[in-house]
Amino acid sequence: MIVELLAQGAPGPEFGKSSPIGLVIIVALLVGTALLIWSMNKQIKKLPDTFEKDDPVADQELDEGTDRGAVRDVGPEHGTQSKAGEN
Repeated sequence: MIVELLAQGAPGPEFGKSSPIGLVIIVALLVGTALLIWSMNKQIKKLPDTFEKDDPVADQELDEGTDRGAVRDVGPEHGTQSKAGEN
């Protein structure tokens, strides 16, 4: 039965041949990939070996003025601290 179906719809002479446009697209994709890899390697070589600072004092001074996770002091009359939004 499968043989009969294949015999009825026999492919033409162009069946299985790829067009030159397909080759151009594949070559363009390969060239683009190679250029992206080359560019990324250049950028990675510019990165420092480590991102740790030698002297973290400047960062610690900046952290002193930041928000403490939305914890607010309600004052000595209540005697407790609560998170924002809790009553």
